[in-house]
Amino acid sequence: MEDLKKRKLEESNNGENISEEQLRSLLDPLAKTQLVDLLSKFGCQYPSIAEEIKSVASADPANRKLFVRGLAWNTTTETLCAAFVEHGEIEEGAVITDKTSGKSRGYGFITYKDIDSTRKALEAPSKLIDGRMAVCTLACEGVSTTSSSDQAQRKLYIGGLSPETTSEMLLLFFKKHGDIEEGSVAYDKDTNKSRGFGFITYKTVESTKKAIDDPQKMLGGRSITVKLADNPKNKVVQAQVGIVPVHMAGYAESAKPHPHPNPNVGYTYPGVIPYHHQPPPAAPPLPYSIPPQMSYTQYTPRKESLGPSAAPPMGLANYPYYFNK
Repeated sequence: MEDLKKRKLEESNNGENISEEQLRSLLDPLAKTQLVDLLSKFGCQYPSIAEEIKSVASADPANRKLFVRGLAWNTTTETLCAAFVEHGEIEEGAVITDKTSGKSRGYGFITYKDIDSTRKALEAPSKLIDGRMAVCTLACEGVSTTSSSDQAQRKLYIGGLSPETTSEMLLLFFKKHGDIEEGSVAYDKDTNKSRGFGFITYKTVESTKKAIDDPQKMLGGRSITVKLADNPKNKVVQAQVGIVPVHMAGYAESAKPHPHPNPNVGYTYPGVIPYHHQPPPAAPPLPYSIPPQMSYTQYTPRKESLGPSAAPPMGLANYPYYFNK
């Protein structure tokens, strides 16, 4: 049987073995999804390939590291590790605290020794720790844009809670509408007392709609408010508007002179420029041009009417050049 498979393989290759460079040239243009499908297919058929894939993936600690968010303020590294040790041996675990105050920042990390333990933990990502529903994801993947957008439609704000209402009571009340991904009562960091509200994130949008439409909204002897939580990522941030120069249609932005539309008028006017850049106003040009000299028809008085000693007419005494002596 093995000889038959070998012979068929040699016939398909025309008796020539494919080099590693040739295989790389064939695999390089393939998309990630195609490569994953290809390796998954051959990994299921050949256990040796599956072991090689597992060995390569386990060699990188990033593939064995979980990011855990939604932790209670009183959750310590010990309680965090105790909640995840059921899936396998933990190589490293820690709750991240503030450097100044030393208090928890509400999230932490878990790194398993075996990648199979990481896979088991991700099969049930939601986990109740210290009365609060926390969520774990693969640390190297982070949170995708799609899941963030979908989360805005699955996250509820619960207001009007009684000070005696705990996170366990909140989760138990809303569990009837569907599986909860994470949720808790909001507690003050300093006093660890309830702030009178909380959040619930369902795994599906349908469960969120059921919780909103449910007319029975009484918890802890109080009427509570249930609505979609405000997501800061979805809020529109208005940018500051600066001064924008106004451009008038039909005019250039430069200060070059433009000819007057009437060709008979011998002057030009300046181009339109922004108001705050305009120079001080200058005296407007004359709407006509003055020739250097004006000519008149020479006046010759009639001697028979004025006589030889007649004086020039009134108003022309200053212009003797134009009269006959």
